[in-house]
This record gives sequence, structure tokens and C-alpha cells, in this order.
Amino acid sequence: MYDVVADLLLGGACAVCGRPGRALCQPCAAQLPVAPRVSWPTPTPAGLALPMAAGDYDGPIRALVNAHKEHRVLSLAAPLGDLLALAVAGLLGEVTPAARRGAGVALVPVPSRGAVVRSRGHDPLLRVTRRAAHRLRREGLPAGVRRPLRARRRVRDQATLSAADRRANLAGAFVCVRPAAPGDRPVVVVDDVLTTGATAREAQRALEEAGHRVVGIATVAATRRRSGSRGDPALSLSPVGG
Repeated sequence: MYDVVADLLLGGACAVCGRPGRALCQPCAAQLPVAPRVSWPTPTPAGLALPMAAGDYDGPIRALVNAHKEHRVLSLAAPLGDLLALAVAGLLGEVTPAARRGAGVALVPVPSRGAVVRSRGHDPLLRVTRRAAHRLRREGLPAGVRRPLRARRRVRDQATLSAADRRANLAGAFVCVRPAAPGDRPVVVVDDVLTTGATAREAQRALEEAGHRVVGIATVAATRRRSGSRGDPALSLSPVGG
């Protein structure tokens, strides 16, 4: 609520269409997806857990992700978190329906380097992940945020790298500092955007080597460089933004 009030008082505008007022106006919010989809990247990294995305990384979602991440429009964590929750719910409906009966899930965000967080002035993925967990709990699914992953070394900027180069660049980049313990909830690796799957696969590797059970990957969006089929989630949420 504070972020919304701040946007209004400071003369904010919709990140998608530029309409004065809220950071996401009602007409643009109505364009956001309501059904997640399985989003395998092409080519798919070997062993990648089932990936689910709320929508494509273009149009309104791309505008929201960039405005929140790069321009600190903090109120956008709410709709982005709701989209991430949509992807998590769809994923769990595919891979572990038992989650609906109270087993719950731990959301583990892909870690950002401290220097990157400091330069941005906030940790956008952590903020979105916390909102997603809150939304899932409201909908009756026990969900928490865990942060056992750390960036072990610097990696090259991946914007211009091929899928193979991304995998090589990220190999061994993350470490899990908390081994799995009896009774731990199953883990979903979360990120804002899935492109080649290399980052998610490296996070999955580090968690699994520490004994955690990774049931899938959930992201706000996936690039069009992928193949996949629309999911039919067993666990659904009410419309995003509600």
C-alpha cells in the first residue's frame, strides 16, 4: 500500500502504457496472463527440472520486469509476485499435487551478487519472491522463502552469450550453504525470466548437491526462444492483482 500511495503522490505513471497514476493501470493489468505454461528452453540443459512461466517475456510483462528491476518502481513487486505465484501454483499442480494437502513448498530465488544489489539499491527478485510466497499462503498453500544459495564467483555478462556459453559461464557459480535436513519442504527455484535455462540449472545443481529436492523451476516470464505446452494447473489462483 505504501508503494502505491508513493507512486500517486510522486506523480507516477503506468509502466506499460504511460497513463498517469498507478504504476500498473487497470487496463494494462487486465492484459496480464491468467494461465501459466510449461516453458522448456531450446536447447534444454540436461537434467533441468520442469520449468513453468506465467507468460512470455514481452509486452506488459517485460515492461513491468524492467521498471521494477532497473528503475525501482517498487509497487510493481505486487503484480510481479502474483505472476510468480501463478507459475508456482501451476508447477505444483503438474509435479506434486500433494502440496495442496499441506506439504507446502520453499521458494529459493536465484542469488544476485552483492555488488549488483548495491548498484540497484534493492534486490528485485527477493522482493518479488516474498510477495509470491505471501500470495500463495493467502490462497491456502504453505509457502516460505529460503535463501541457501550464494554466488561463489563472478560470471561474465550473459546478454550476448549463446546457450552453450552460458552453461560454461555459470558452471560452479553457485553454492548451497545450508544442507537439506529431514522434514524440509520441496524446493522450487524461482527467477524473473527464463532464457536458456542455464542459470536455473546451475541453481538446481547446487541445491541438489546439498540434498534438497528440487521439484521445478518457476519464473515470471520466459523468452520466446523455447518450446512448451500450456499447463493445466491443478492448483489455481484467483486473478492476478486481486
